[in-house]
Amino acid sequence: MIYAGIILVSLVVFALIYALSKNKKPFKRAFLSMFLGILSLLAVNIIGVYADISLPVSPFSLTLSACGGVPAVTAMVIINTLL
Repeated sequence: MIYAGIILVSLVVFALIYALSKNKKPFKRAFLSMFLGILSLLAVNIIGVYADISLPVSPFSLTLSACGGVPAVTAMVIINTLL
C-alpha cells in the first residue's frame, strides 16, 4: 500500500513538472515516463538471461523504476554490475 502511494505521489509530481514546462498533456507524459521505467526493468530481466545481468523484481525495484524511469533502471544495472 505504501508503494502504491509513492507511485501515485510521483505521478502527480511528474505531471506538475511537465505542466510547469508547458507540456500539453502532463499526466499522459508522466504516466508514459513511469511505464517506460517499468518496461525497461522488464527488458533488463529478459535480456539479462543472455547478458548475465539480473535485477531482482521486488516492490522496491518496481517503485524505483516507476519513480525514476529509465535512468533509475540504468543506475540499478550499473550498481549491480559494480558490486
